[in-house]
Amino acid sequence: MAKYLLLKHYRGAPAAVNDVPMDQWTPEEISAHIQYMNDFAARLEKTGEFVDGQALAPEGAWVRYDGEGRPPVTDGPFAETKDLIAGWMVIDVDSHERAVELAGELSAAPGAGGKPIHEWLELRPFLTATPGIAECH
Repeated sequence: MAKYLLLKHYRGAPAAVNDVPMDQWTPEEISAHIQYMNDFAARLEKTGEFVDGQALAPEGAWVRYDGEGRPPVTDGPFAETKDLIAGWMVIDVDSHERAVELAGELSAAPGAGGKPIHEWLELRPFLTATPGIAECH
């Protein structure tokens, strides 16, 4: 099994076919979209392929270490972060082909007018341990 991240973007990816921003959807369209996502995750839970998934709130901040005994430094939120990343899902599948298949299915979630969004999803494999990589600092 291999883990993959399905990353949903607000902006930065090529435009979706049904490219109407969610803030212009009706409450019913939003509910249908969320239900599709929940049903998709529930089906993958039954097959053992679902690991986790979350939608992200638009708020956020950058945080970094500022030295021994000092509190972390924060800045932000930065619009480019909240505008780019809408949410994510982690799957654990047998092959890259299966990951692509599931990403394609998730891309068909309904949007405005109840029609599939055909949004672009970023598909990223988790980095796995590679012999010798631990020695390379």
